[in-house]
Amino acid sequence: MKKTLTAATLLTVATFATTALAHYKGKIDAKKEFEAHCAVCHVNGGNIVNPAKTLHKKDRDANGIKSWKDIVARMRNPGPGMTKFEKKDIPDVEAKAIAEYILKTFK
Repeated sequence: MKKTLTAATLLTVATFATTALAHYKGKIDAKKEFEAHCAVCHVNGGNIVNPAKTLHKKDRDANGIKSWKDIVARMRNPGPGMTKFEKKDIPDVEAKAIAEYILKTFK
């Protein structure tokens, strides 16, 4: 009985872990995540709070934002006026997907 319970528990944990990993393995809809977390202030890549800090390449470059890592760092520790997104709010894999979407979309 104890072995059966242990095996069942391990199987359940493995199933949840596999499902969680499958969720993040290339199945993140970055556009949807951007719209859910960012688009309220960054409509069409703009910035309703600080127009000098849009998501467009020219402004990203002017503000030292060159890579997806820079974008995620800004999401985690933003300046005044921007919502801080903790890892519990937007996990790293989703944050990276959003950042790559920004780089690809707002040229």
